[in-house]
Parts: sequence; C-alpha cells; structure tokens
Amino acid sequence: MRPALRQLIAGACFALAALCCLAQEPAKVLMPSWNPGPVKQSIVQFVVDVTTNGSPNYLSSDQRIAVFDGDGTLWAEKPAYFQLLFEMDRIRQLASGHPEWSSQYPYTAVLDNDVNTLLASGQKDLLDLVAATHTGITTDQFEQLVLEWLAGAQHPRFKRPYTDLVYQPMLELIDYLRANDFKIFVVSSAGVEFTRPFAQYLYSIPPEQVIGSSIETQFQLRGGKPALVLLPKVDFVDDGPGKPVAIQRFIGRRPVFAIGNSDGDREMLQWVATNPRYFVALVHHTDAEREWRYDRNLPIDKLDRALDEATSRGWSLIDMKKDWNKVFPPQANQ
Repeated sequence: MRPALRQLIAGACFALAALCCLAQEPAKVLMPSWNPGPVKQSIVQFVVDVTTNGSPNYLSSDQRIAVFDGDGTLWAEKPAYFQLLFEMDRIRQLASGHPEWSSQYPYTAVLDNDVNTLLASGQKDLLDLVAATHTGITTDQFEQLVLEWLAGAQHPRFKRPYTDLVYQPMLELIDYLRANDFKIFVVSSAGVEFTRPFAQYLYSIPPEQVIGSSIETQFQLRGGKPALVLLPKVDFVDDGPGKPVAIQRFIGRRPVFAIGNSDGDREMLQWVATNPRYFVALVHHTDAEREWRYDRNLPIDKLDRALDEATSRGWSLIDMKKDWNKVFPPQANQ
C-alpha cells in the first residue's frame, strides 16, 4: 500500500473514532455544557487525533500545551475587566487618606463610578490606578488583598461573587484537556499578580502556569525579613505581539491549542496556527440575555481583525449563544 494512501486511511479512522466519541456522548457526559455542533466536534476530533497512539498526528504529552486568554475567554469581562473593578474598589477604600483624589483624574472617575470613561482612558491613566493600588506593598500582601476581594465582592449586574462569573463550558473543556495530559496555561493581558490567585481559585491552574502583564518587583528587607515589593513601573505588557513573546520566554514551547476572544489574542493564535497540528478558536460574545453581546465596537480589546482572520483562515468561532447551553455554573444567576 502506498504511504500516502495508508496515511489517508489512518486519518479517516481517527476521524471516525472522534465521531464515535461524540455519538456516545450521553453515556460519557463529555463537556455537557457544549451543544453538539462543529466546534465541539472539532475540539474532540483534535484531542482524539493527537492523543491516540498510532495516529499520524500523535503528540507526546510534553507537546500537549494549551493556552487560554483570561478576561472574556475563561471568565466574564463586563462591565469592565475584573482587575479594573478590583482597583476601583481599592481606590474607594484608600480615598479617605488621599483627599487630593477628589479633584484628580482618573480618581474622580473611580469615585463617580464612571466605568465607561475609565475604559476610554489612555494607558497612562489606567497605569496610575495600578500604581495607586498595587505598588509599595509585598507580593504576599497583594495576593491577600485579591483573595479577600474575591471572597466579598459582588458583580454589579448578577449580584453574585465574581467567582461565579467563570464560564462553565471552559471549566469542562479544561477538565477534558487535563484528562488527556494537556498542560494548561493562562496567557492574559491582565496583571499576573492579580490573575494568579484568580486562576488558581477558579481553575486550579497553579501560579507558575499563569503569564500576564507585570510591574517591576524588587527584593527588599522589611522588618529584617526578605520580601518582594511591587514598584510603580511597568515591566512587561502581555498583549498583542507580546503574548507569543511571553509564551516563548516562560514556557519555551509553541502551544498546539489556543483560545482567545479579542484582537489582543490575534498574534498568539497566529503563532500557534503555524504548527503542523493545532486547534485555535475565538470566543464570540453573542448572548445579550445570559451574558453580553459585543465584538467590533469596543474602545479597547475589540474583536475585529481577529474575527475577520478567523473567518478567512478557518479558525473555530465559539458562538456563545449557539454553542453553549450554559454560560455560568448552575449556582450563578443567569
């Protein structure tokens, strides 16, 4: 038998195996929050193909690297990124010690709860909030602040803890990938020190598997004890072309599986798609009733060029309204 024919037959067999997995889904309850359809089928077919011994596309477990964006991909990002909402709550807590903030922008927008103005602000204004709320304290102190906020803060629309606003289908997808020996990383434009406790709490993703934007950190002795102190200076912005750079820097392997939701994830998906075997997808927010509907018309992190590229290159588009029968876990107010 000719090699090309043998490979074609093998590929057909593995595609059939993937379809059989889907056909047996009711008994296996495989990712039950995903509706049957091309996206779910493509995910399962890819995983079966790269994890089955003898498949022409088989990947060893050390090659099975999956990367996910955070905001808008693994958890909700409206009415603003959760980190920004954390910063706003922190500014309000600290305001009594800073009377000058009552007349200084961007603090005035925070005190007026003007989220839209803040989102339309330039990077410098948002970095001022980071400097006021993140820096001058140790990394341990900052992590404790984040955990306390997660334990007590509520989302303004759903009136539930922010930890309820994690996407149930993504919880199931990550469990499915883990069961097939994929190593999962979060690659977020949000601050790494904020995202690490969030990702660990929600997805059991350890801190060393979280990549994000960072501010400079300095070793100091505080009270005679070693400490790492956050400084008011940006070190690295993990967004756009910075994402594949950070992946190479911190992981050292090109992932084979990647999901994002905005133009800020475009270069990451492009880079992953240069692999001979890959799966890339974008979460398309199409459900105004259960979540939000948006894509191109956003002041920052819109889904525009990446949406066009997904269509032209055949990347998967996860239509939230069509592909997910649940958005948040059952205890959330949907």
